Amino acid sequence: MNATLPIETLLEMQRRMLRIRRFDERASKMVKRGQIPGTVHTSIGQEAQVVGSCMALGEQDYMSGNHRSHGHPIGKGAPLGPLMAELVGKATGVCKGKGGSLHLADFAVGSLGESGIVGSSIPIATGAALSAEVLGNGRVSLAFFGDGAANQGSLYESMNMAGVWKLPVIFLCENNQYALSTPAHTVTSGVIAERAAGFGMEGVRVEDGQSVLAVYDAVSTAVSRAREGGGPTLVEVITYRYNEHSEGLRLGTDYRDAAERSTWLDRDPIVLFRDHLVSRGVSADTLDALEAEVLAEVDLAVAFTNDSPYPEPSAAFEDLYTDVEVAA
Repeated sequence: MNATLPIETLLEMQRRMLRIRRFDERASKMVKRGQIPGTVHTSIGQEAQVVGSCMALGEQDYMSGNHRSHGHPIGKGAPLGPLMAELVGKATGVCKGKGGSLHLADFAVGSLGESGIVGSSIPIATGAALSAEVLGNGRVSLAFFGDGAANQGSLYESMNMAGVWKLPVIFLCENNQYALSTPAHTVTSGVIAERAAGFGMEGVRVEDGQSVLAVYDAVSTAVSRAREGGGPTLVEVITYRYNEHSEGLRLGTDYRDAAERSTWLDRDPIVLFRDHLVSRGVSADTLDALEAEVLAEVDLAVAFTNDSPYPEPSAAFEDLYTDVEVAA
């Protein structure tokens, strides 16, 4: 499938992966300098899985995230300034500074929200798929979750509902092989993708989650199936996070083997895709210019954030309730 993608689309994939990488690298530094309250969870190393999934969706399609979700709206095309402002808690953030790193949403790109509660956003994406089915608007919904959420009841309740009603939803497991510091194989039996059979849906495992094109192909097929009335799909993508579970976290033990991490670092999705683009005839100068452009975008996002005000204390009481107009 991806052999037919135009060079412009391939360059956009690289641009979005670079945006995620540079945005998260800058956010990591800002946490350590005390510029971002709390912590952040970066997607460094997982960019191919994020962008391949998001670019398989249409502009009007929905998605929900998890605690590691700055990359998801970026992967779907969100501008960086309001996202960075949200991490810092500024009034110009996508949630007016009230969501922060762990609870941001960007409805403009179909991002329905993320949550630090493991597996909690999966039913939201399922509900969005139900609304699309009822309204007949042709939209598809995608729920991102990690291997740590693969054993949560909310996932299987949602999968059962989606399977019964043939909802247009993709359940996408970002299997980076560790739930915080717990290796997935020590707590999860069997292959996650194979669990789809119990709910009457297709199950797909993408072994090379460092290939943006492999992920794009798998998710595109699932999106087409959903849009054509074929129901849900469970997609499991094998990937790896390069940084710690969250920035600044010190677990006290080295739970990841150095050789394992080195092997995955050699499969950096951005480096791999740059090589692919060169093989497709894209010049090194073009790719260098793209990287410089993205760095400038991140600088502008930080400047936008620094120039933005914090919300007024009274804003804490806004957006709590819906104002209902009663007809006379």
